[in-house]
Amino acid sequence: MGLTAIFHSKKQMQLKKIITTLTILLCCTAMQAQSDITIEKTDTSRIDLDNLSVVTDKQIDNYDKPLSALHLDYISDKDSVKFDVPESMMLNIDSLMNNWQSRTLLQMLEGDSLYEAQPVNDSIYADRLDRLPSIIQMTYNDVTKQFIERYANRHRRLVSNMLGLSAYYMPMIESALDSYNMPQELKYLPIIESAFNPKAVSRVGAKGLWQFMFHTGKFYGLKANSYIDERFDPIKSTHAAIRYLRDLYKFFQSWDLAIAAYNCGPGNVKKAIIRSGGKTNFWQIYRFLPRETRGYIPAFIAVNYIMNYYEEHGITPMQPALPIATDTVHVNKNLHFSQVSELCGIELDAIRAMNPQYIRDIIPGKSETCVLRLPNETITNLLTLGDTVYKHKEEVFFPATQLAQLEKGMKLNDGGRSSSKRHKVRNGETLSTIARKYGVSVKQIMRANGMKNTNIRAGRYINIY
Repeated sequence: MGLTAIFHSKKQMQLKKIITTLTILLCCTAMQAQSDITIEKTDTSRIDLDNLSVVTDKQIDNYDKPLSALHLDYISDKDSVKFDVPESMMLNIDSLMNNWQSRTLLQMLEGDSLYEAQPVNDSIYADRLDRLPSIIQMTYNDVTKQFIERYANRHRRLVSNMLGLSAYYMPMIESALDSYNMPQELKYLPIIESAFNPKAVSRVGAKGLWQFMFHTGKFYGLKANSYIDERFDPIKSTHAAIRYLRDLYKFFQSWDLAIAAYNCGPGNVKKAIIRSGGKTNFWQIYRFLPRETRGYIPAFIAVNYIMNYYEEHGITPMQPALPIATDTVHVNKNLHFSQVSELCGIELDAIRAMNPQYIRDIIPGKSETCVLRLPNETITNLLTLGDTVYKHKEEVFFPATQLAQLEKGMKLNDGGRSSSKRHKVRNGETLSTIARKYGVSVKQIMRANGMKNTNIRAGRYINIY
């Protein structure tokens, strides 16, 4: 080869290196810019669940939670160790204790506030985690320790409440995990997601026991329209969540990364892997993840710890009351919760708690066959009364205008907007006037906004349902 040929060959190699370097820099810049923008993607292409490893980035990103809500940024060294705690750890515990599940299903405890926390050595924490019968790795470090001590000290009453509610939710979740041959440790995720509240709604619109975003829930078969939102259905959402976690594990081949992706979306985890230089260990990509996700795996480990070692920290579980034996009945006509409550002698809150998927107290049985869950004795009364229940105040609960809206609402499924409604409060408006405008009750609006009184201010937005 002549000198001229060698010179040109070297120049081509140098040029190739320059182009490659520029390409990498441009890609990094593009990813950084993308992380600062909140875009709601609407591509309806379906993910190939049987061959998830070949899914395109665009398809995967469609099922991520909104980036702005997760504080995703290109992390600097200064804030690389910061994290956010899950919303469930910031709940008002008194409000949680006052919901129907806690009031009815649990016996309240007294005197736990007298407990004085005792320091625990790191070696003891690490040994206890190591002894858990877990397929998923339970790493102990300073971050994990912070979350363990939050649950063991500051959030003792929350843990006590979760231990009590476990008697009702865990058998169903454990059975579902077993049917899919999934690790039983995952049963504690709903504690982090919703504190076992099937009606939980996050600040970014994730809903239910497992906190599904609209598009992810829809992809996994959860219906959502103006009257039914199956993300609130504990049984259906549990099966959907397990299938989603199974698919995430197939994709990442790591439970830590699958759980992290459940929190912030697989696309964001993939970006963190790329930014880390291709590392696939959660703690190695930690600083490149959203702040909320940085706290999510430590919280998951801490919950596994505290739900198994609560006695060592002097935490007393709230005792379950006698189990309420329930059954289901199929409803083929439109039925209002108040019709059942008034004729069958059951609290409205009890019906709502057992049927959280019906978001407006209406069962649209005429549009499709629906399922109603009630205590056994109430179902007996309902069947005995027959059509009398459906005809009770029918003109009040289902006037002609309401029936038209009902039929239209069942057909709507427009990316989540139909399952919720917001209203901007104007001067002179009260909750009563707003409730009449939308055909709902004042209590429904108060419940949708977590309000303790009827005071509202002009210019503010409130949720209608």
